[in-house]
Amino acid sequence: MVSPRDATDAPGRFTERADDYVRGRPGYPEPLFDALVEAARLRPGAWVADVGAGTGLSSGPLLARGLRVVAVEPDQAMRTAALARLGARAGFRAVPGTAEATGLEAASVDLVLAAQAFHWFDPGRARAEFLRILRPAPGADPTVALVWNARRATGTPFLAAYEALLLRFGTDYREVGHRGVSAERLAGFFGAAPAHRRFENHQDLDLDGLRARLLSSSYVPAAGRPGHVEMLAELARIFHAHAAAGRVRIDYDAELYLGRPAPDPA
Repeated sequence: MVSPRDATDAPGRFTERADDYVRGRPGYPEPLFDALVEAARLRPGAWVADVGAGTGLSSGPLLARGLRVVAVEPDQAMRTAALARLGARAGFRAVPGTAEATGLEAASVDLVLAAQAFHWFDPGRARAEFLRILRPAPGADPTVALVWNARRATGTPFLAAYEALLLRFGTDYREVGHRGVSAERLAGFFGAAPAHRRFENHQDLDLDGLRARLLSSSYVPAAGRPGHVEMLAELARIFHAHAAAGRVRIDYDAELYLGRPAPDPA
């Protein structure tokens, strides 16, 4: 489970990785966003706070559905990449901020989305902040969506070899990541078990794309750090051992959790 101290340290972990993040990270399946918009009853023009927005991978599909998005991202390099990608799109703005202190006005958004980010948050402080910035929602419509691309660690020889590489070279691979977010932690944040949907997703990557995917991860050694050169040599080895037509496939389960956060205890 990610601690508040880890959440505080999280922004700087990606400063040197923004370019690799743009080139290497997967997007999210379109049916996931269709399900999200339908379940939350979002109408065109509704405001979504994309918290921990990174380079804007989750903001783009929301804009494409006629929603307005404020991307909240603490890391300047990641925020700059999001602006390069989406800054010219109507209805988009990006601001510095964190899940615990977004800087947004009270009751200013209709939905909060955290894609590939909630495991970095302090759940209690994030819940309080989300409740502050959310407008009252009618009925039981969900107001918070948590999304992850959960990479499959097994299922093909390549996936198993890639997982072994991360276990061998990862600096704190076992300690960080969404796999530390338990069902109990989610239920505590939402006050009950949230609605859950799963969608298939994948990437077909050449060696350059696979290298960017690896280096976009905060838990592997960056250039100049111990193990970096050896890690890339091992990556090339497993790529050439498993590639078909010059590509390998990474499979994901795209996870969507939807609900309303529990009110702060009195």
